[in-house]
Amino acid sequence: MLTAVVPALNEEQRIGCVLRRLLRIDDIKIIYVILNGSNTATRHEVDELYRQNRQKITVVTFTEPLGIDVPRAVGAKLSYCGGATYTIFVDGDLVGDITKDLSLFINNSVKKQLDLALMDCYPLKPIPNLLNEPMFFYRRYLNQTLKIEHKINIASPSHGPHMVSRRLLRLVPWEDFCIPPTLLAYAVLHKLQINIAGRIPHACLGSQIKNGTHTHLIVDTIAGDCLEAACIAKNISRSRTYEGKTYLGYHQQRRFDLLHQFLAGRLMC
Repeated sequence: MLTAVVPALNEEQRIGCVLRRLLRIDDIKIIYVILNGSNTATRHEVDELYRQNRQKITVVTFTEPLGIDVPRAVGAKLSYCGGATYTIFVDGDLVGDITKDLSLFINNSVKKQLDLALMDCYPLKPIPNLLNEPMFFYRRYLNQTLKIEHKINIASPSHGPHMVSRRLLRLVPWEDFCIPPTLLAYAVLHKLQINIAGRIPHACLGSQIKNGTHTHLIVDTIAGDCLEAACIAKNISRSRTYEGKTYLGYHQQRRFDLLHQFLAGRLMC
């Protein structure tokens, strides 16, 4: 059984488009929408589609924002407990016309029996000097550390839709689904199958364009996440620091406390 996990904060006029595209993919049996701190417009948009598709959509609501990527951990746990054999993660703001691409991605992932299937969002390799920019450098650094750059270039679970097998769901601590690059480290350590299963250029994803401050914080978040993943691979204490600079980004806003309450059954949604 294939499930989809769709995190949503304030994605009005976007989340509906994403869900309608996923509903058209027959292979997806359950869509877990993880609303967290969402505004009224977003909730209404999701509720309307839920009423029309109760057999396929499950809505989980948190009154407070969980922080970047934390909803993925909630969805991963629900998918595993629900018996999923594969789970695809799709952000709630991706309004690009990617339905066919996602269907092909899913088919390729299952056909190749991948445990971690990635989307190549830069099918045309970045100009070499751009690889030194933080946005690319740390993704490349992690993939080189894991010795998988030759297979996946700079692809990362932090960018674009990705899919995991039940084997990987079982092996990764739920908290680490909040730090997507760590999935790469766990998959390598356990000798699981990792590869590219599809290609969608970043511009075609249709992700929401935000301000420069947000972009800078996202880059720092992913950089720190990649550094943590590299530490897992090296079996050393986790750190988000490289050459004297610490990369936090939005990491401190991740509500691990709320995730732990949810996992313990004390936070009912």
